Amino acid sequence: MSFFRNIGITLDMIKWEHSIFALPFALTGAMLAAHGVPRVSTILWIVICMVTARSAAMAFNRWADADLDATNPRTAGRAIPAGLLDRKFVAIFTLAMILVFLLACSQLNRLTLLLSPIALFFVLFYSFTKRFTRWSHLFLGLALGIAPAAAWSGVTGAVDPRILILTAAVLFWVAGFDVLYACQDREHDVTNGLNSIPQSWGLVGAFWVARTMHLVMIGLLIWLIQVFSLGWVAKAGLVVVALLLIYEHLIISPKDLRRMNAAFFTLNGIISVIFFLSVAADLLLRN
Repeated sequence: MSFFRNIGITLDMIKWEHSIFALPFALTGAMLAAHGVPRVSTILWIVICMVTARSAAMAFNRWADADLDATNPRTAGRAIPAGLLDRKFVAIFTLAMILVFLLACSQLNRLTLLLSPIALFFVLFYSFTKRFTRWSHLFLGLALGIAPAAAWSGVTGAVDPRILILTAAVLFWVAGFDVLYACQDREHDVTNGLNSIPQSWGLVGAFWVARTMHLVMIGLLIWLIQVFSLGWVAKAGLVVVALLLIYEHLIISPKDLRRMNAAFFTLNGIISVIFFLSVAADLLLRN
């Protein structure tokens, strides 16, 4: 029973349900590659790849940051510093997720399997970046941003430069909201010598960086729609995404971070789903 208890605590610790952030963009990449709906088996293996890669990354992050989490009032209650899980169990869970990820990649095609170690490097290496650069947010963005390109390779066995536009868009989207989220930990980062945009440039500067990143994201999505000749449904979805991003920046400010969870979790989950659904509908209507 303790094994299943530990699994439950681990899944709660890594917030596995937040896979929804990057998964819709991966599915967007898959549908663009297939010019419609890929085979069901391909979709299944892509979903397994996404969930296991993210689970490995999050578990590894909690393992690597356990000592730092213990010194931060916001994170001291996480499973490892709170004594609910030991590092050995989390390390084994991380390794298990990596092995399932590699298995799923092997079921797609040769290129996806060959590229899988590179994907793992980026999703795991992020955990160390705040120790040496204020731009750790971009590394997190890249870790999630490779999802559309990886899904494209999973469908086609190749990588088209056009899908890298969506990779860049996801990179700036994730980096932008991670900058905002890091505002909560500015004092902790300063005290413990960790690097972040809020730690380096203050909360006001961080908000301007996040706004700029999200503006770049919208520009890249406009470019993506043009490159793939998507129609009015995808364009309408992009308008909704832009409005939600504006709302996200309106409900929090450098002086008021109380609604950060709503901005970070709820709105960004909705944003990714809406963009996927609009692109999917556009592709299906064209077919």
